Parts: sequence; structure tokens; C-alpha cells
Amino acid sequence: MVFWTHNLNPVFLELGPLEIRYYGVVYVLGFFFSVFWLQYWRKQGELKLSSDEIWDFTFYCMIGVIIGARLFMVFWDPEIYLKNPLELFMLWNGGMSFHGALVGIVTAGLIYCKKKKIPFFKMADLLSVPTMFALALGRVANFINGELVGRTTKMWWCMEFPPHDGCRHPSTLYAATKRFLITGWLTFLSFTSLRKRFTPGFIFWNFVFWDGLGRIIVDMWREDPYFFGMTLGQWFSAIMVVIALYFFWRNHRQDWKSFIN
Repeated sequence: MVFWTHNLNPVFLELGPLEIRYYGVVYVLGFFFSVFWLQYWRKQGELKLSSDEIWDFTFYCMIGVIIGARLFMVFWDPEIYLKNPLELFMLWNGGMSFHGALVGIVTAGLIYCKKKKIPFFKMADLLSVPTMFALALGRVANFINGELVGRTTKMWWCMEFPPHDGCRHPSTLYAATKRFLITGWLTFLSFTSLRKRFTPGFIFWNFVFWDGLGRIIVDMWREDPYFFGMTLGQWFSAIMVVIALYFFWRNHRQDWKSFIN
């Protein structure tokens, strides 16, 4: 039994020969929501940057996301990108790695924060909410595109994703739901921090830990090849979890204690 057959149009708007796709709209929304969110915290006195500097910082991060996400595609499709490295510049052909985007945004953030002599983890904490929200929207866009399909199943909610055969898990919707939930948790921590004053980095490492753990779980229903018992995405996410746990133990044990109490 098929719950639904995917037939969504990935094009949001057509302007003559120009196509604006949902995936591109997500990046624009993520950029402007990041600016809005940082401007809000600036007005609350939590961010010592000017309005113009916030626009600059967000632009840095967006460039980092694009570069990192494209470079990491080499891990997923080495036969394409190693054979023709110019494919890395062809953004319109699709293909963005989350783990690469994370490395890219962290690198760009570090460069900007060092340049402006501002604390990196404070900025990372503030940017965690809009970044996770944009990632959640990105998975919705993946679903609209009919890509990153799930494994075949007989569950009643399974869907068909032509040209892939079989009825499959809507794994991108699972991933989107996971990230919307994490967005809610990070938002809660952000406003709680006004009272409890967490050590800088606590919210960011929550971002890394919960998204990494969630990816390990959700990828069980995603159609990806296994390498030594896990998918490539699960291996990268396992690294995220381990690193986050290390920093929780080293820097944030008191934050967890104060939060629980």
C-alpha cells in the first residue's frame, strides 16, 4: 500500500528562463532569519556588534557554508568531483553536505571572530538557533526535490519517489522533524541563558551533540551505503557526538548541573 506518490515541483518560481528553486529559497530565508535573530540579541545587549557588522558576519558564515558544503561532496560522490573538480563550482547541479557546511560555517565564524576580536563561542551560541532552523527547512526542500530517499518499507505511511522503485520511508521528513525539535530545544536554552548564564559554547555543543545523535538515528531509514556497519553520514555524526561529549565533560559539567537544578 502506497500512502503517497511524490509529484512535487522543486521550482518555487519561474521568471522566463530563470528558475528559483525551493532549495535556494531556503538559503535566503536562513540568511535573513540569522540576521534578524542576531539583531534581536544585539538589541537585548547580548551582542557587542553593530548592525552592519552583523550583516558582514552573516555573509561570512553563508560563504563558509557554501564552500564547506560543496567541498565535502567529494566524500559522497568522489567519482564525480575527483574526475571533474569544476563540478564543485556548479551549484545549480545540487549537492550540499551538512557536515561540510558545519565545518565551513565554524571556520568562517572563527576567521571573523579573530578578525574582530570577539568571543567565538558566544557567537556560535547565538547563531545555533537560526542555523538549525535553516537546516530543518533544508530537509523540507530535500523532500520537495524528491532526493535523499529513504529505504524501502511496508509501513503504511511509505511513499514512492520516482524514478526510485519501491515504497520508501520519507526520511527527509524524519530529519526535518528532528531538526525542528532541536531548534525548539536550542531556542529554550537561548532564553534560559538570560537567567542561568551558561558558559559560552554550551548551546553550540548542544547543537552539535543533538544533531549528530539525531543523524545517527535517522540515517537508519535513509538509502545510503554502509561502510563498516554505518553510513558515511553516521560516521561523521559519530565524530560530532564524541567531540560534543568531550566539551560537555571539560567545560560544561556545571552548566548541566545548574540547568537540572
